Order: sequence, then structure tokens, then C-alpha cells
Amino acid sequence: MGRIYLALAVIACAFSSVAEARGWQCVTYARSITDFSIRGNAHTWWTQAEGRYERGREPAAGAIMAFKRNAGSRLGHVAVVKEVVSDRELIIDHANWTVRGGVERNARAIDVSEAGDWSAVRVSYGSGMGTRVNPIYGFIYANDAPRMVEPTVQFAKVDRAVFKLGDEVRALAAAESAL
Repeated sequence: MGRIYLALAVIACAFSSVAEARGWQCVTYARSITDFSIRGNAHTWWTQAEGRYERGREPAAGAIMAFKRNAGSRLGHVAVVKEVVSDRELIIDHANWTVRGGVERNARAIDVSEAGDWSAVRVSYGSGMGTRVNPIYGFIYANDAPRMVEPTVQFAKVDRAVFKLGDEVRALAAAESAL
């Protein structure tokens, strides 16, 4: 009976990991492709960065664009600046924007602030440009050169491993009940 409980505990942990791996939050994705070590909800990153990272209003490749809370994003949002296209347009990588838990690479962000100071942006949404104006705090700059890597989570392999583990637990349970 002890082996069954152990096996069930292992399955519970595996399914928990799979549930977390099925989708990205913006903060976990940003941390996974950069060297930023800020944690917590996106709207807290700007304040947490104070004294740890440089902050400002000028976009730069590798920087974090920190969004304020608003009606469409109650926890704020963070995105990684991939490329500065012009003084009013960026290419960003981010997660959990158009598709819940999905990753978007090469999305567009356009400065729509009246002063041209990157205090408000529109971000591409799906195949078009989003219509919502999103207030931002500014940009958090990496202490060193940006890392910008692809995350290493491999969802399909994780799913198959969990299902294989489930088969083994069912076999163990059948063997235990036969005793």
C-alpha cells in the first residue's frame, strides 16, 4: 500500500508541473529568456528594479518594458524588447497577451503617447494592431548584455512522461490489489 501512496504523490507532482508548463505568464517568460531576477506580479517590477537595475524612458534591446496596471491588465504586464525599429516602434517578445499562456515573438509595440516619451503604447494583438492604449512605467535595463534565449521547457516530452508514469502507477496498483 505504501508504494501506491508514493506513486500517487509522484503523479500529483508531475501533473502539477505539467499544469504549470502548459502556459506562460509574462513574468516567468521574461525571466526565462533574460537574466532579470525580479519576481512577483508584473506591475511590481518597476518598483522592485529601483536600486537593482537602471530604469528609464528610452527603449533598448534586452530591456524589460514594464506596463502599469489598467482595466485590461489588472496585474500589469512585462515584455522583453527585442529590437528598436524607430523612435516610436519596437519589436518585443512576451507571453500571455493575445492567447492565454501563449508566447508571442516579434510582436509590435508602438509609442502612442502625446509627448513621444513611451508612457503609453499599443501592442499587436494576433495578426493586427491592438486598439487598447496601455500605460507603461518605462524600461528596465539589464545590468550586462542581454541574454535573450529560448526557454528550455519541452511541453510534449513532459506530457508523455506523465502519461507513462500514470501507466506505471496503474500497473503498481493492480499488482498491489492482487496481493
